[in-house]
Amino acid sequence: MKLSIVGTGMIAREALVALRAVQGIKVVCICARPHSREKAAELAREFGIAQVMTDYEEMLRSHIANFVYLGIVNSAHFDYARRAVESGWHVIVEKPFTSTLAEAEELIALARAGRRFVFEAVTPLFLPNYEGLLKALPHLGLVRAVQANFSQYSSRYDRYLARDVAPAFDPACSGGALYDLNVYNLELIISMFGRPQSAAYTANIGFNGIDTSGVMTLRYDGFFATLTAAKDSASPSFFMVQGEAGWLCADGTPNELASYTVCLRGTAPETHTLNRHAHRMTHEFEAFRSIYARDEYARVEEGLRTTREVMAVMEKARHLAGIQFRAD
Repeated sequence: MKLSIVGTGMIAREALVALRAVQGIKVVCICARPHSREKAAELAREFGIAQVMTDYEEMLRSHIANFVYLGIVNSAHFDYARRAVESGWHVIVEKPFTSTLAEAEELIALARAGRRFVFEAVTPLFLPNYEGLLKALPHLGLVRAVQANFSQYSSRYDRYLARDVAPAFDPACSGGALYDLNVYNLELIISMFGRPQSAAYTANIGFNGIDTSGVMTLRYDGFFATLTAAKDSASPSFFMVQGEAGWLCADGTPNELASYTVCLRGTAPETHTLNRHAHRMTHEFEAFRSIYARDEYARVEEGLRTTREVMAVMEKARHLAGIQFRAD
């Protein structure tokens, strides 16, 4: 499996660090915009990557690799992924999958029509600890409540308060707490329980119309879920499911699921750590490699169905809160 990295920001560097521990994936190129060429060259030197390109269309035509990893601004995900699929590439796109549901549906249709392997890079869904949560879930009895919190003070928030708006806080770039952090909470819950009966979103809205923090409420048959995310404040993060026969809780940010505890009624809590790698992204790249090598396209379809449901709920919630993206 040959991979070309698109982007030079923090997430692209994180991907390169994670890929060091993955056998069977060779990064052969970094593609960046012309003004970021030197930064791309520095990454290429550091990680031993042979080629740097600054023309995305030229890279696609070259077929220097068979997969592209898109670690770029949210608002560019759809266009870059669409062009890659149409050029015969397979795609790994960072969350959020796209800016709108319509974009997601078009990209999914293109992937299915061409039988392209298109993955949304949502780290918790590929972690061994997530598999542990799934195995523990039936033992909790009838689920009554789900709570999730992903709150961390953004390194870009002080700039935002000074009216220096980074893409993560820019509605034109499809930023905000919902699409940056709460998406992880939502991916976990929808992957476990399916699409909710209803969804609402209450947010703290900044000066430019973006959500700096917010709470989503989901209603299911027999239980509710509350999902909190904040970029303007911090607190301990967690993911918890409460059932009539017990509870489970993953401590730490929901994108890492560093460990989880299960407590059944009448027994002592038991804590588990099943993740094999220190870097959260290593597991997902291993999974992508395996799914592709085994031609398990049903796994791709399964992931795209979850992605589509997540995008539908996020878009509805965003509109209820009055948040508009340029892509709308």
